[in-house]
Amino acid sequence: MERLKELRKLRALSQQELAEAAGIGRATLSRIEREETGAHGRTLRKLAEALGVGVEELVKGEE
Repeated sequence: MERLKELRKLRALSQQELAEAAGIGRATLSRIEREETGAHGRTLRKLAEALGVGVEELVKGEE
């Protein structure tokens, strides 16, 4: 998810910092950013909350 990576970098967060804030593993976050796996439901909500955005903003532009 390019938008996820973009928002993370705008907030000057490392993958480890965002993963910890969202309560997910760093490896999982890395796979999501590289689009090796998708993020759905609960994980999207956790990531959006950790970034201070709505889920809609997180997935904006993603198909």
